[in-house]
Amino acid sequence: MNSIQSQIAENLKNIRKLRGYSYDQLAQITGVSKGMLSQIEKGESSPTVNTLWKIANGLQVSFSSLVEEKEPTVSVVRLSEKTAVTENNELLQVYPYFPFDSSKKFEIYFMEIMPGCVHTSDRHHGSVEEYVLVCDGEATVVIQEVEYVMKKGDSMRFEATQTHTYANFTDRKTSCYLLIYYA
Repeated sequence: MNSIQSQIAENLKNIRKLRGYSYDQLAQITGVSKGMLSQIEKGESSPTVNTLWKIANGLQVSFSSLVEEKEPTVSVVRLSEKTAVTENNELLQVYPYFPFDSSKKFEIYFMEIMPGCVHTSDRHHGSVEEYVLVCDGEATVVIQEVEYVMKKGDSMRFEATQTHTYANFTDRKTSCYLLIYYA
């Protein structure tokens, strides 16, 4: 069985079981025979594009959800393999670790704030929360003119619907993780 055929088989089986459909029910809503559906799930048949569209439409899922590979259950992100987005003459370096995924509603960054850096972030639109976890050094976070000094091991959460500032007023680099949650 080729990899696309096995991927379709796995995806169809997972969707069918998740929704609790029997082959009879699936055949009724898709217009594809239960014998063909069973063969597809077992990897014994390579469905045509037309058949896949019938299945996708009947299940009300995207075509790609039947053919795409699932994300691995383990993802390792190495800082050495990431490229930073920089600002303020590289005094602020932001490494995207886990980009936004609409099904998870968050994204995670690793951020390095060099000595002397003051970075003001515009407010985010919608219902957005930021979580900051300081790994090393000391960060000053300013929200509505109130300064919060965060040291190694400290963390905070705030609604990011207002302008906020990250600063490093020390003489050594500060590193932290930043999680942005879109409620």
